[in-house]
Amino acid sequence: MKKEKISRSTFIKGVIAGAVSIVVLVALQGAFVSNDTTASASVETSATTTEVTEIAEVAEGATYAPGTYTASAQGLNGAVTVEVTFSEDAIESVVVTDHQETEGIGSNAVDQLPDKIVETQSLGIDGVSGATYTSTAIIEAVANCVTQAGGDAEALKSVKVEATAEKTEETLEADLVIVGGGGSGMTACIRATELGLDVILVEKMSYMGGAISISGGNQVVMGSQLQMDLGVTEDSVESMVEDFMANGANLNVTELVTLYTENVGETSDWLQEQGVTYDTESGLHQLAEYTYDRELAYTGGGSGAAETMRELVEASGATVLLSTQANELLTDDSGAVVGVAASSDTVDYTINADAVLLATGGYGNNDDLLTEEMQNALYYGPVSSTGDGIIMATAEGIDADTCLMEYGKRYPNGIEVSEGIAKSTINGGYKAYTMSGILVSPEGERVVNEKASNRTILEAELEQTDQMLYLLMDEETFQEFVPAVSSAGISEEDIEGYLENNGSTTPIFYHADTLEELAELAGMDADTLTVTVERYNSFVQNGEDEDFGRPAEYLTMEIGDGPYYLVEQKPRFATTMGGLVVNENLEVQNTSGETIEGLYASGETVGGVMGDDSPSGANNGWAVTSGKLAAEAIAEALQ
Repeated sequence: MKKEKISRSTFIKGVIAGAVSIVVLVALQGAFVSNDTTASASVETSATTTEVTEIAEVAEGATYAPGTYTASAQGLNGAVTVEVTFSEDAIESVVVTDHQETEGIGSNAVDQLPDKIVETQSLGIDGVSGATYTSTAIIEAVANCVTQAGGDAEALKSVKVEATAEKTEETLEADLVIVGGGGSGMTACIRATELGLDVILVEKMSYMGGAISISGGNQVVMGSQLQMDLGVTEDSVESMVEDFMANGANLNVTELVTLYTENVGETSDWLQEQGVTYDTESGLHQLAEYTYDRELAYTGGGSGAAETMRELVEASGATVLLSTQANELLTDDSGAVVGVAASSDTVDYTINADAVLLATGGYGNNDDLLTEEMQNALYYGPVSSTGDGIIMATAEGIDADTCLMEYGKRYPNGIEVSEGIAKSTINGGYKAYTMSGILVSPEGERVVNEKASNRTILEAELEQTDQMLYLLMDEETFQEFVPAVSSAGISEEDIEGYLENNGSTTPIFYHADTLEELAELAGMDADTLTVTVERYNSFVQNGEDEDFGRPAEYLTMEIGDGPYYLVEQKPRFATTMGGLVVNENLEVQNTSGETIEGLYASGETVGGVMGDDSPSGANNGWAVTSGKLAAEAIAEALQ
């Protein structure tokens, strides 16, 4: 899209004429339509009289030293760098020259905000939904450039431009409306259109991707040709069900676990055929949760899988309504669900459909649906996980049943990057444990087998002071840890800042030349920490962990020379285990145990499949498997 440069003089003329109109670009909104015609992605809004006066005053007084200036600010995954060109009285252009933000999420802010800043001559604009960190980084970097050019950045931030466009009403018809564009919703859309259904997908964010796009990008592939080609041919439905039940404290709904296990292999191979590829070169992952190796990573991780799925949805012919919130399930006189009421900034939709699939994800970002225990864990999931599908389905008149709402999947390896918000160090830990990394308590004692299941490590972690462990590393291991966590949005620049703070604030990254100095920084007993290291090194020398049974293949390196590092490890969660009660056709059940006609659910919106905890790779696997199965069940029912 060509950038229109709005000069101060042009802007003021519009104010004087009393008819200022500000075009706010909303990229991708309504971009995919069933006839392959691209819908308009712009929304025209008018400024109020008060807003016009404020904008005029700021714009008229703006003066800059002409030229091009560069600045950076911290985004989600690293520095976001902008290049801003000024005339004497206007911001002429804003270009993001470098960033590492997630494709399809943070990149939306990169695509949208520069034009928006130029068009409004304001820094008081709203960020892009779901891309808060990136939006803030762009605005702050441009503010830095404004200051460099002699402008008043704070004055530009004070100029608030709000949309006041009148809404229209629109009625749409479809065989199937899917609410939610995460891994499950996108998979269902791809499969449903493949089966000939007319599909409308409604997504409240400005992008499709959901939890899968920011996940570690691993998936269970049990029973697939992928797994067999990598040498595991003896795995079975019975083994996977047994592993899942054990990991979920036997709270799992057996019928759903079995449904999942019987179909995840076929789903994986089907996705591979569609174009979602797996990292077979790195191979299957060896994990304590599983009797057999049955987890693979997506090529390009979760963001890579999501990007491919978005392309497949775009090519499917489905109508996609982005930045559109589903508000209510529509029912007929018999109580059957016959559609959805939804709204965007400009349109109120009535979407009539023969079936509705709720694929809205979990409720991890909605404290009203979380227990106090879950509220105390650090959150690292998508901002969109607010339980929308569950709330709509349990509303009076629908009366859907729920189960296991008190549970969420907690991992033992988060760092607190801001209050209550985590980033994952799981991949860094995996790398460290192939070398000399160990986990120690705040008192400096080793308390668990580092290669145990995440559940086992979490249980040990929750028993420690402040429910925290530290990952202890020598210099050689730490140098491998740093690049390993970059996939979780923890950049080298981030870590340099954490090390500079040296434990004065979260996230805690203590470092010192000696173990004694390290212990003093962390408030540990130096003798205890030294003995812990010496004892672990003796296990490496003897090839046997006498305390916790760390496998011999992970006892290959002694903890060597400093500097030494302690990195906080705190409980974190993104995925909730509870949700709607469904049958084996993924039809939602009401509180009387009856099927709600026309209403289906998939992915994290469904409760019970995992029990109280999900093993590694299970959530992505369930998302895509249940999405595919729901589409097939709906297609069969409608035929």
